[in-house]
Amino acid sequence: MNNLIENSPVWKPKYELLQSVPGVGPIFSATLLSELPELGVLNRREIAALVGVAPFNRDSGKFRGTRSIWGGRASVRAVLYMSTLSAIQHNPAIKVFYKRLRDAGKKPKQAIIASMRKLLTILNSIVKTNKPWNVNYA
Repeated sequence: MNNLIENSPVWKPKYELLQSVPGVGPIFSATLLSELPELGVLNRREIAALVGVAPFNRDSGKFRGTRSIWGGRASVRAVLYMSTLSAIQHNPAIKVFYKRLRDAGKKPKQAIIASMRKLLTILNSIVKTNKPWNVNYA
């Protein structure tokens, strides 16, 4: 996979852009490029729904059900989860976002899922604008 990325005029610039974000490693970048070709094309809501980190409601009539995430591309969501755990430790913007959610009373898993969506939105924006990571993006 690394040879394909290095020799591709399309994938290599995107790969390097993704690598510019703290907490994003080579495996996550390669997985995003191979299994999420829509990255940088869709808007933030569409990309979150495609990966499966957008909350869906279970309402019916006057009944207001719970909101949960489901569906989407499980392989991308799995590597996004692990990358988000790394980003919470090493990326200042994601770290502050996660801490703010925890201080507001969110459960750890809820804060991680929200951070996953934020990281995915940042990566989508970076690929869309062709500009490397800047802490002011977040």
